[in-house]
Amino acid sequence: MLSKKVADLINTQINKELYSAYLYYDFSLYYEEAGLSGFANWYDVQTKEEVDHAMMMVKYLQENGVRPVLEAIEKPDKTFTDHMEPLKAGLEHEIYVTSLIHNIYAAAQEEKDFRSMQFMDWFVKEQGEEENNADTLIKKMELFGGDAKALYMLDAELGARVYTPATQAE
Repeated sequence: MLSKKVADLINTQINKELYSAYLYYDFSLYYEEAGLSGFANWYDVQTKEEVDHAMMMVKYLQENGVRPVLEAIEKPDKTFTDHMEPLKAGLEHEIYVTSLIHNIYAAAQEEKDFRSMQFMDWFVKEQGEEENNADTLIKKMELFGGDAKALYMLDAELGARVYTPATQAE
């Protein structure tokens, strides 16, 4: 049986995942406006992945007899003055989300809710990948962002990213 504590944390995380989608879509809008459509594409894909994460959690709650409660999604409040700032904000946000995922996992462990621990295993792994991707983008921008030709190539690389729906079977 899913404990109330774990169910409440997962329900709260649904809102956090949807906020992440809003945040990344805001990043996409910034990059599109700046003429970096590849970066915009990269964050469009991130947006869709965050929605997938929320929907996976909704489904998990439903499969365990818990009705998800949708809350208001906070508006992103960041403004950017250069192309590096969204990347750094993205890494900072992923580190924050990792801490939230770890809190859910720890609560499930405390409650001896092994099913939820197994469910959250995928998200723990995913967060490692998310942090690595965000860090890699920063490193690439540091290396190539100052050179127009290299930035063009980096933008083209990011524009080739294709959305693949997330599943826990990965």
